[in-house]
Amino acid sequence: MRTPPNRSQSIVEIDGTSTQQFNTWLLDASLSIPIVGSGSPEGLVEARQYSLYINAIGVPGGIEYRKMLPSIAGDTKQGWIAV
Repeated sequence: MRTPPNRSQSIVEIDGTSTQQFNTWLLDASLSIPIVGSGSPEGLVEARQYSLYINAIGVPGGIEYRKMLPSIAGDTKQGWIAV
């Protein structure tokens, strides 16, 4: 995870859009927010690499998944590994 933007720097540009540094930090921070669903995410849930998925059903051996591959043959819904 990257360090948060410097407090003395603005998080928005003069035109009101967010700075690149802040956008990058937000994308990295979003990886710590789990995706919650029912069942395995493999082939169903699109996410960034290293995203966390929680199976709300809580089946033994399949409660948490981590998106370890960015895509498989261009499919970003694949690449989940049970942890």
